[in-house]
Amino acid sequence: MSAVLRATTWEISESEDECDSETKTESVAFIVESVDTQCSDDTTSPTLASTDEPSQDHNLSPPRVPRSKSPSPLLGPGSKSPCPDRKRRSRDHTEAEQLKAKQKRDARDDQRAARAIEKEERKREQQGRKKLAEHMRSLRPENCLKSLTICIDPAVLQHNGSDVLLDRLSTSGWRFVIDSQSLPQTICWTRELAQPGEDGCGSVEEDQVSWVLDLADFIDVVISVKEVLRSDEGPSGRSLLAGMLEFLNGNANKVVTLLVIGSPMNSASAWSAPSLQAQIGMEDLDMEEVMAYLQLYRNVSLSFFRDWQAVTDHLVGVTKALSKRPSRQLAERGGLPFCADGPWASGVQVKKEGAGLRQVWSRQVQQLNRVSVAVATAVTASYPSPRLLLQAYGSLESEEQRRKLLAPLSVTSEGRERRVGPDISSRIYRCLSEPNPEMGLD
Repeated sequence: MSAVLRATTWEISESEDECDSETKTESVAFIVESVDTQCSDDTTSPTLASTDEPSQDHNLSPPRVPRSKSPSPLLGPGSKSPCPDRKRRSRDHTEAEQLKAKQKRDARDDQRAARAIEKEERKREQQGRKKLAEHMRSLRPENCLKSLTICIDPAVLQHNGSDVLLDRLSTSGWRFVIDSQSLPQTICWTRELAQPGEDGCGSVEEDQVSWVLDLADFIDVVISVKEVLRSDEGPSGRSLLAGMLEFLNGNANKVVTLLVIGSPMNSASAWSAPSLQAQIGMEDLDMEEVMAYLQLYRNVSLSFFRDWQAVTDHLVGVTKALSKRPSRQLAERGGLPFCADGPWASGVQVKKEGAGLRQVWSRQVQQLNRVSVAVATAVTASYPSPRLLLQAYGSLESEEQRRKLLAPLSVTSEGRERRVGPDISSRIYRCLSEPNPEMGLD
């Protein structure tokens, strides 16, 4: 009995070393009770025990008692559920893992959204660059010439020899339409150009208008101008001049050029010849006075041509000039990408942190007459900025010392060493100190 109890107690202590004292006590009491019951059963039936093993009484080992399952140290006494602390720790751990996983998912979603936004921005930039490139290509003279349309009034084609103009336009492949214009006997131009940032194409009317008149119609205009100059009143309502003035009042941005066909003279002074005045029936004609009135008061220029071949050449030249106008206007506004990065670019790129300012200073010195790259490099190496050079000038007492400040600087060019010299030194000093902008440096 004592041996069984000791063995049982040893097994209990070995298996339940992590349980608390109360749990161990209850487990021991339960096992002792089980052992006592088993021993009492063995005592009441000695005959059966001796019958089974009659020859091994002296070597009897303590009967093997089945070890009962003790409560887990993580379970409370008499309970099958985990301890509250363990349950709370498991729940907190799970929530922490879920929170961490959620944060990772959110971070991935943010990265995915950022990549999508960046991709969309790159796509928009590419589309913008593509539209800008298409717009720049459309501004080229050869492409702009294809978008020009020459609008000819039907009255122009009633002149003898006007078929020369139509044949020239058809041969060149240029677009032209025959349509009635607000000012009869005129030729104007329209240009279709895709606007940057828009899908559609807009039609733009050019400001140039060519008014084609024969000699008889021109004499009528001259008579109307003489009447206006004499009476200081407007021309009569049925004259050609009255129609032109009405057109200019409604279209102030238009520039009218009067093309006179069949003129025997090509200049205004030639019209003052007495023989010509007698031929046209106007002895007191002063063509220069007429031209001054048209140009100064009405912004109408006057040109004389012998035949339609000369008129056609003039209109072709005007059309080519209009095709070059968009690119020239863009170049004047500085909108052409001529200053891209590259060794061939004339400018120097200056970054936000100031990198490149020394090169700008060197380029400024090189702009002076007879200042080479080697001389400019020597000056900027000794004085990296204009302010430092001005401070050096201010520290000197006399004007002569300031003029010769840069003269002793050493310059190395093509393997030879020389000095800047007093001439270049004096010109650089005058460039930085002379208050009169009209003063020459040499």
